Parts: sequence; structure tokens; C-alpha cells
Amino acid sequence: MKDFIDFIRKQGVVGLAIGFVLGGAVSKVVSALVEDIINPIIGIFLGKIGDLSGLALRIGSARITFGHFISILIDFIIIALVVYYGFKYLKLDKLDKNEK
Repeated sequence: MKDFIDFIRKQGVVGLAIGFVLGGAVSKVVSALVEDIINPIIGIFLGKIGDLSGLALRIGSARITFGHFISILIDFIIIALVVYYGFKYLKLDKLDKNEK
């Protein structure tokens, strides 16, 4: 782990590119988690509506689909928590300090 952190410290741009690639992969995993596991579990509690993304409100002829927004919001919160706690766990907040 120490070698990885030293690599990121010394290879700023390359480390940033690696971070983007890993971030995209984490995003896909979390999206699959939300769509395939969390939404169906919430759908069980919603009864006949079923899928969370199917929640909608009708006002006249307009249909406001707020269920999809809630699904994306859950996705965002999980990604934010994974990034935050991963950042703290790996102690990446200490990388910007000058080497002595």
C-alpha cells in the first residue's frame, strides 16, 4: 500500500488518470447495486408499484417520474460515501503534504 501511495504522490497526472478509471468502475458497480439489489428491495415495500424507478406523480396530463430521481440520488449518496471513506481509509488526505 505504501508503494501505491508513493506512486500517486510522485506521478500526479498519471495517478489522476488512474483515479478517473477506478472511479468509473466504482460508479458502474454502485449503479448495478442500486438498480439490481436496492431498488427491488424498496419495491417489495412499495407493494403494487414494484420498481422504485416506476414511481410517478400525475398532475393533469403531465407525469412527473420522481422515482428515477430517487434512484439516482441513492446511487450518488453511495458513491459519495465510498469515495469519502476510501479516501480516509487510504489516508490520501495526507498526500498533499510536503515531503520532509
